[in-house]
Amino acid sequence: MATITSLPPQSVQQDLTTLNLSLDNHIPAKINSNIIIATWNIRKFGNLTRKWSPSGKYSPKRDLRGLRSIIDILKRFDVIAVQELTGNLRALRDTMKYLGDSWSFVMTDITAGDAGNNERLAFIFDKSRINLSGLACEVVIPPEWTGETSSQSIISRQFARTPYGVSFKAGDTTFILLTAHIDYGKTASDRIPELHTIAKWLYNWSIRTTRFHQNFLLLGDFNIDRKDDELWQAFTSTGLYVPDDLQNVKRSIFIKGGKNPKLEKFYDQIAWFKSKSGKNKLKMKYKKGGGFDFLPFVYTDQNLSTASISHRISDHYPLWAEFER
Repeated sequence: MATITSLPPQSVQQDLTTLNLSLDNHIPAKINSNIIIATWNIRKFGNLTRKWSPSGKYSPKRDLRGLRSIIDILKRFDVIAVQELTGNLRALRDTMKYLGDSWSFVMTDITAGDAGNNERLAFIFDKSRINLSGLACEVVIPPEWTGETSSQSIISRQFARTPYGVSFKAGDTTFILLTAHIDYGKTASDRIPELHTIAKWLYNWSIRTTRFHQNFLLLGDFNIDRKDDELWQAFTSTGLYVPDDLQNVKRSIFIKGGKNPKLEKFYDQIAWFKSKSGKNKLKMKYKKGGGFDFLPFVYTDQNLSTASISHRISDHYPLWAEFER
């Protein structure tokens, strides 16, 4: 039986070779003086069909070919915030097996309920480059923010999928990442309370003076429809900042060519706070950021629709940011 560490068929290897050549050209190399941080909503990252090129109807749609493409992208970064990890960990286990002992992960338990969708939040990280520095938490809304005092009211106002924060250390540089996957809801306005609350919670945390919070970044899938809409205004209401080069990156594989990425499916973000004078509230120096379009390099010998590829890899592109440390 094929495994993730088996030699891929020639057609798969050809795709992986061209994929990695493009990654070489688009993603900065890992060097001693940088940290490369990414976020990726990997669609229903859970179960896996352990075959390279299955034929006919099969389930799950994600196969070894798709997972190897995912892994080859993940390994370009030092730490990746992953959304839509599911209760089934088969694909994650194969990912870690392929990456080897120099990689690790931390994750939440599944979030039960319709809104939670049995999802987890996770960080996958390269231990040869960074390590945990001791802090992990889930965001809990202070009771005073609800304006109500009954226990039932307080519980009902927590996040559908609780944001997850973890601190890391690279050399002498400590940084904390908070990842979230905002509930899409039935309407756009359903997302505003969660976006407002996480922005407020982050601001209150960021102004503390302990060393854990000197480099503080928010990243994940915030289900913002477009830049400057009411969702974006809620997200940035307490001073969160997204650099210009990350604002001009397509987030979804379903955005047609030529469309302005700021105006459609502006879901995924990497953000931090700026002072009123415009100075980044980070000790790490931001260098540049971007995304990565994997569509031209996957399943090139198969006539698959974009929707089909979304189930095998993802409907989101990864988003990354490079910092000096």
